[in-house]
Amino acid sequence: MELKHIELGRLSVSELNMRGTRKACDIANILPSVRARGVLVPLIVRELAGGAAGLSGEGEGGDHAPAYEILAGKRRYHAALTLAEEGDGIEDLPCAVLEPGDDAAALEASLIENIARLDPDEMTRCETFVRLMREGRSVEDVAYTFGLTALQVKRTLALGNLIPRLRNLYRSEKIDPVSLRHLTMASRSRQREWLALFDTPGAYTPTGFALKAWLFGGASIPTSSALFDVEAYAGEIVADLFGAERYFASSEAFWAAQMEAVEARAADLREHGWPEVVVMPRGESFHSWEYEHVAKSKGGRVYIAIGHRGDVTIHEGYLTVKEARRLERGEAIEHAVRPEVSNTVNGYIDLHRHAAVRARLAGDPGLSLRVMAAHAIAGSPLWHVRIEDQRAPNDAVAESVEGCVSEAAFDTGRRQVLALLGLNGETPTVTGSDPDGGDICGLLLRLIALSDEQVMAVLAVVMGETLAVGTSLVDLLGRHMGVDMAAVWQADDALLDSIRDREVMGLLLTEVAGETVAAENAKAATKVQRAIIRDCLAGDHGRAKVEGWVPRWMAFPATAYTARGGVGSAERSQRIAMLLAVEATSKGDGDQPHNLPHAA
Repeated sequence: MELKHIELGRLSVSELNMRGTRKACDIANILPSVRARGVLVPLIVRELAGGAAGLSGEGEGGDHAPAYEILAGKRRYHAALTLAEEGDGIEDLPCAVLEPGDDAAALEASLIENIARLDPDEMTRCETFVRLMREGRSVEDVAYTFGLTALQVKRTLALGNLIPRLRNLYRSEKIDPVSLRHLTMASRSRQREWLALFDTPGAYTPTGFALKAWLFGGASIPTSSALFDVEAYAGEIVADLFGAERYFASSEAFWAAQMEAVEARAADLREHGWPEVVVMPRGESFHSWEYEHVAKSKGGRVYIAIGHRGDVTIHEGYLTVKEARRLERGEAIEHAVRPEVSNTVNGYIDLHRHAAVRARLAGDPGLSLRVMAAHAIAGSPLWHVRIEDQRAPNDAVAESVEGCVSEAAFDTGRRQVLALLGLNGETPTVTGSDPDGGDICGLLLRLIALSDEQVMAVLAVVMGETLAVGTSLVDLLGRHMGVDMAAVWQADDALLDSIRDREVMGLLLTEVAGETVAAENAKAATKVQRAIIRDCLAGDHGRAKVEGWVPRWMAFPATAYTARGGVGSAERSQRIAMLLAVEATSKGDGDQPHNLPHAA
């Protein structure tokens, strides 16, 4: 390394500089001292092969003097540039010149020098370490250079597994450190799933330790819980570099291997003479005060307890307190009869039968339709269908919806479907009904007896009961089916009394009564304008009756009256219009997809 003074015009910031070339640097705290005493601490530079540097000018050797790139000292350089631009003049800058050509050495110099002066954020350090690794440095090399342990370097490098947006959110302090560390163990697709939740208003976004549970499908299971040989495990294992543990990525795969190992251990205990081995249900605790220790020769049994996090504890030589007292009285102890097959064999049987049935089911659309309908109505361990409760903001709105023509028509359809299924017509919903005491099989038998047309009628009502309010899907379906709100709706007090905005009321008055009436009553109170609208809609007080009026918000598609926004139906209609336009473009000009009406 050589120390020399170099003209400002022969210097430029290197792409290898840890602080980068694009990000503006804060020089407020060093500019006064540079203005008073100049640059005292040498910049770290290396000769730039070919090309001119920052400012023009002749220094040592004129225009043919070499240019240099700054590896460390960007803030001092920019402070000197500021003084030069102010016209105060600046002396040549002191520089420590590195040997050219070694990018890894240059990166190390930049990081070391900057750590000593302004501690970099965790992400910047990670990105620099990654660049060092790409330049051929090993984890051990980086650890030795920066006085860190290999684990500390690996923890920093683990942040490189994050997709760029997560790094930026962490830099802007929108993600806490614990959550970020858990996300380093997630696949990139899983990270994107988490971001989708993060971006959805009102959605639950797991953080902290809840995030770890979310990533691993429930309680995170450490490898230390395994009863089997972890090294021979074929599933994925993720390492928590910020702790001392590794975890199973798939809880289902873990439990399959763990229960097989439990069964093998139970079989081994039986072979060693234990009269009975009890595998307790998962999560059930072995309470020692409920048992007494009894020798194997006297009929003591083995209890295998399995915790929710996979831990297995074997308790050898126990009977219940009640059984121990009977044994003391000389009474015989009844031992449970060993099942014909083990859990592993049962699993084998169930999986093969399941595979055979679903293969045939895939070739029988009619039966599959009925099975799907049964699941949608009754639910199952894998299906959870929620009914739209149509929660209204107040009683007036609730009464308006309950009494409308559309709800009456839907209720008629629901009663017809209830009759098809042999259910009481007063059952509030088809979805969630329980005709046969909670067994989906009874419901399926009823559906099998129906025609395809009748099953479709059942599904239509179930879909209506589970169609979410206030969604873009409602808008898309309304357009597709050409729903005419004027045919099923008319204005009522629940709507008109809820509108308090003066500008909006004036626009509604113009739409209903015409521009002349609206202009004559432009300065009238909102209450007066509302009364005029009522008169026009009812044909009262000498005003001509207006038929079929529907506010823009309620039509398909919906639009707003002002540019202020906040109308949910209009915003959703706009999104659907954009979607239709994109699909129409992809199919050719003027070709509307799926026979949907043209988007206005």
